[in-house]
Amino acid sequence: MKDRLAYELAEKVGFQYRNRIWLALQHEDEGAYDKALDAWDEIIREIREQGGDAAPLAVQRERVRKNHVRGADLASRKEPEAAPAREAGFRESARIDLHQEQAFQEMKNRFRAELQSLCLSEGVNLETRTDENRLQVKSLLDRILREHLREIPEWVRRKDLLDEIVDDVIGLGILEGYLRNPSVTEVMVNGTEVFYEQDGQIFPSARSFNSLEEVRRIIDRIIQPANRRIDESSPLVDARLPDGSRVNIVIPPVAVDGPSISIRKFSPLVLTEASLIEKGSLTSTMVEFFHLAVVSRQNIMIAGRASSGKTTLLNILGSFIPPEERIITIEEMAELKLPQRHVVRLEARQPNIQGKGEISIRTLFRNALHMRPDRIIVGECRGAETLDMLQAMNTGHDGSISTVHANSPLDMFARLEVMVGMSERAIPPQTVRKQIASGLNLVIYCVRFPEGQRKVTEVCEILPGRDEGQEIRVEHIYRFERTGLDEAGRVQGKFVATGYVPSFVREQTELSRDPAVQALFKAGESPAG
Repeated sequence: MKDRLAYELAEKVGFQYRNRIWLALQHEDEGAYDKALDAWDEIIREIREQGGDAAPLAVQRERVRKNHVRGADLASRKEPEAAPAREAGFRESARIDLHQEQAFQEMKNRFRAELQSLCLSEGVNLETRTDENRLQVKSLLDRILREHLREIPEWVRRKDLLDEIVDDVIGLGILEGYLRNPSVTEVMVNGTEVFYEQDGQIFPSARSFNSLEEVRRIIDRIIQPANRRIDESSPLVDARLPDGSRVNIVIPPVAVDGPSISIRKFSPLVLTEASLIEKGSLTSTMVEFFHLAVVSRQNIMIAGRASSGKTTLLNILGSFIPPEERIITIEEMAELKLPQRHVVRLEARQPNIQGKGEISIRTLFRNALHMRPDRIIVGECRGAETLDMLQAMNTGHDGSISTVHANSPLDMFARLEVMVGMSERAIPPQTVRKQIASGLNLVIYCVRFPEGQRKVTEVCEILPGRDEGQEIRVEHIYRFERTGLDEAGRVQGKFVATGYVPSFVREQTELSRDPAVQALFKAGESPAG
């Protein structure tokens, strides 16, 4: 009986993924092909683990894979792809004539209207942005384009036409090209204009939306699946795309010149300490020290301005936590991807359309204290939760890590004071500073330079002051010293160890006598690799 049920499941699911894969191949969508094949493999594994017969499913999977490999030679004889345009999200096309561009837009609008009518008659939901739904819409549009093949000029690539119409109908319009490009990290819309960040630098797009109404349709398409509301009475909203990308939207009357959309793309790739060393963001010596500090349960605050690399560094420091410890992460939008097994991820929730159901970072932090945490990681301190975190650091919850927006390490202390003041309790500034000095151990400051480089420029130990007039003492361990600019305008310099040995190293006999540990703090230039 069990084998028969497994057989039926295998046949049903197998045909489902086989059809999805064939659709992906038909429309040259390698990403969808790989994703469907991975899901198919996972189902085979689960059936075998349950003792079922996965042979029929495995046979189907192998047949599709062989067809794909066999079709590679045919694909190589297809019409050659046009050279990629210079712009990151622009269509791969040689069209530069304005009359051709106008004709292309008119053709696109006509076929889009026909596609929308066909989707309505076929019962295809255009509000669902799944890979399978996108492939289904592509298949219907492909049918339309085949029927009108003679009406499509030779200078139009069918793939361009197909992708752009599908992006308009079921995606985010011209933004989709940037979202699909792995080298683009952020996408911004000001009114009808589009900008994107690539390799740390921001560029204006050669394309723009046709009207503010079109931008508003894109906004609605973003916020509806997230159950968010945005209107004149509530003109600000944070949301997340299905792939995990973070979105902030502002509309009039707050945004004076028209709607603003900011998309910080989610990267499936996790930057490692090795990649940061290779990029020159820090040195191997600094990484060794960070590892030592995390294992020694130091309370660490990563500070810096927006897009300076704080979350990336937070993820790396979090990965240094021993695997046997229980970790609670608390974030506004879940971004951290820690490798440990014993991790509980908590995410704040905004109010729904009725203004109810909000769960704040502070609420989650207080709840986390009852979850038997070995470590608490807060994605970013922004408000009253800062007081709770400082109190936890001062009452035995060692090894906490968080980030904060600040213009300098010294500015960070003023920021923390302001955020503690957001709580309902009135605490004298001197008391807050003493809490910071006794609870916080290390500050790591990150900087993003104008040409896109990101570096750790200061690493400091935080200590109580030596007299009553000095509540907080700052001792530098490492710093980045600028020496100038290269021909491309990129910052040049060197990482330097000051020679200062942190107190937690001096106070632990084993560490203070270890030559390898002491070598981390030898004054002078810190080795790059």
